[in-house]
Amino acid sequence: MVPDSPKEGLAIYKKKLRDLAYRLYARRVEYRLDTDQVPKHIGVILDGNRRWARASGGTTEQGHQAGAEKIRELLGWCEETDVKVVTLWLLSTDNLSRAENELLPLLSIIEDTVRDLADAGRWRVHHVGQLDLLPDRTQQVLKKAEEKAGTIDGVLVNVAVGYGGRQEITDAVRSLLSDRAAAGASLDELAETLTVEDISEHLYTRGQPDPDLVIRTSGEQRLSGFMLWQSAHSEYYFCEVFWPAFRKVDFLRALRDYAARHRRYGN
Repeated sequence: MVPDSPKEGLAIYKKKLRDLAYRLYARRVEYRLDTDQVPKHIGVILDGNRRWARASGGTTEQGHQAGAEKIRELLGWCEETDVKVVTLWLLSTDNLSRAENELLPLLSIIEDTVRDLADAGRWRVHHVGQLDLLPDRTQQVLKKAEEKAGTIDGVLVNVAVGYGGRQEITDAVRSLLSDRAAAGASLDELAETLTVEDISEHLYTRGQPDPDLVIRTSGEQRLSGFMLWQSAHSEYYFCEVFWPAFRKVDFLRALRDYAARHRRYGN
């Protein structure tokens, strides 16, 4: 393509130089990554879609759509680095109180995203969250995606939709009490024998390893209730970039930072 003016030509040239420098830097970071220290389970708080949209002059819906399109890239990077489990926080229980004119398009984007993940045939899809809080259509999409891609031999992708950490623990305790009551146990007996493992076995992620690393984009440095039980010994990586602008080099930096840490597990 021939530029319309010298100024435009210079801008194109500078962009090509930036792209080249980025690719070279990303390769350098990847080359130096200790592959033996890669986290097996990564939790990701996909934050900053709306702020990215405002900064780029777009609409909130465009921000959510751009964020959804970034997910496939992330899962590709996880495949390349041998990450086994990824938990994506797509919609919190608090998000359900957003105005209908934002919530409905967001739910539609989430539904399309989950369908695409299942249709890809590359990743195992599992819903984590409270289905009953979601509209019927969204519930059906999540159920069908899990039925279709719940046994695929690929990266396990937990799609956290209608998810809240406190709600998960509440649901786990309720499920545990129900099971023990059905087995004829009294509350006193449960109190005497209750263990950490008992509750873990009733979480949405039962049977899975806890996240080794939790990544949050957009510069916010808080968990906001994400995987409260499972992240007790997780490492955290807070990234300034908004989620739609998250790049492979940002992902690799998170892995490099994780690999450089000495995990003590409270010892």
